[in-house]
Amino acid sequence: MGRYALTANLGLEKAGVAVEKNGKIMCHKNDEATNVENIFAIGDVIHGQLELTPVAIKAGMLLVNRLFAGKTALMDYTNVPTCVFTPIEYGACGYSEEDSIKEFGRENISVFHTKYKPLEWMYSKEVKGSYSRTAYVKVICNKADSLRVVGFHLCAPNAGEVTQGVAMGIKCGMTKE
Repeated sequence: MGRYALTANLGLEKAGVAVEKNGKIMCHKNDEATNVENIFAIGDVIHGQLELTPVAIKAGMLLVNRLFAGKTALMDYTNVPTCVFTPIEYGACGYSEEDSIKEFGRENISVFHTKYKPLEWMYSKEVKGSYSRTAYVKVICNKADSLRVVGFHLCAPNAGEVTQGVAMGIKCGMTKE
């Protein structure tokens, strides 16, 4: 699964741009800059970043504004709501537990877990009587910042819709200024 970076015929090696074996371009953390001055990459060709069209569009707009309009806003790849559309969806926004520990320190992280039965399962003929089916939520909070939510993970029906709404609540503006 995933997308291919069709970069082999661009001559990046002649320019000295660092490229992974899979064709993905190595960039600095959040500014889309490669190892070569004045060469940038956005979207699905960046190694280790999200492969989502709206993210690439936003990153491109922010890059153009930095290069030509004197702006400073960077793409925030951390707080992009994402979802895996399987029969029971998985949605996430913000940091994973592991990344939040690296970013804020183990002593500053509180992790909350809960299970619940979604309303649509309460009255579904297919699920009725099967109370072992539950949805799962994991919320990661930064204790050093008044328990601000820094990560949200959900495995449930309609997780994509729920995650998008939660993302708006935890300031998922997709920029760092």
